Amino acid sequence: MDKQYHIKKNDLVIVTTGKDKGKTGKVLRVLTKKDRIVVEKVNMIKRHVKPSQKSKGGIMERESPIHVSNVMIYCEKCSKPVRVGKKVLEDGKKVRFCKRCEEVIDK
Repeated sequence: MDKQYHIKKNDLVIVTTGKDKGKTGKVLRVLTKKDRIVVEKVNMIKRHVKPSQKSKGGIMERESPIHVSNVMIYCEKCSKPVRVGKKVLEDGKKVRFCKRCEEVIDK
């Protein structure tokens, strides 16, 4: 069974440690087996690619995975990185919420 994280695909996160500290971006992928996530425009690496029928080749830049413990959810209402709690609404739906301002994160 796969692990569950407080971070999901398409969440807005902020990097808390490392060379990209302070950068925000959208989560593109969650790699549960390796405890890592891929964030848009964060932890960029260069790869040398051979030419093929699909691509021209050369030096390509892409995102590299970053450990899930090095990011936090970014609350747009607080404008800060926040911890996430879980609660059940009146209609029975489970949602994540900002622990600082009680704003619901899941739309």
